Amino acid sequence: MSLLSAQRVVVIDVETTGFDPASDVLLEVAVVALEGEDICESWATLVRPSRAIPLGATAVHGIDTVMVAEAPEPKRVAADLRRRCGTSMLAFHHARFDLAFLAPLLRDAGEPPLWNPVIDTLGLSRGLFGSGSNALGELAARLGLPPEDFHRALGDARTTARILVALAPLWERERGARSIEELAAASQDAIRETARRAPAATPPADLQIGLELGG
Repeated sequence: MSLLSAQRVVVIDVETTGFDPASDVLLEVAVVALEGEDICESWATLVRPSRAIPLGATAVHGIDTVMVAEAPEPKRVAADLRRRCGTSMLAFHHARFDLAFLAPLLRDAGEPPLWNPVIDTLGLSRGLFGSGSNALGELAARLGLPPEDFHRALGDARTTARILVALAPLWERERGARSIEELAAASQDAIRETARRAPAATPPADLQIGLELGG
């Protein structure tokens, strides 16, 4: 039986105007829900930003001012996102980045914070493959996953979900993980361990290249 059997995991990805949650904002949010190892729900929405979209950001994810002109306001998006998360286990690829943008989105809308347990597929990847580049595209190719529209929230959320499904049995077989809770804890431990080893002035390659603007 898989570690993910009979489990609901909500996978989230975001696209943003930049890297700094103090000055940049969300442009797109996507949710992919796993029931066991199967994707059972997909949802994505653009978000009307409160600031201009830099040309450099558009060059990465392709989202421009025209596309978000009629997008829902952040408050509406926050309510829908929070409802879809519920109390489920959450999964991200580089959770620290996404959560830094989701926290103010929910707070400003008066929604409860995401205190849900979190699996970070970046941590799972580093724990198995080392702290080199573990970008979504490279991992997808390594694991033989189908191509998606990378640097768009829904494509990246689908890829993250498939990476989780692929890595869970490897962690069970090679690292002795016995539950989804252990998987979540191990992913966070791997993030902390590799962060301690990385030179302070040089972010890991997968954060520079593969996770630009939230994935």
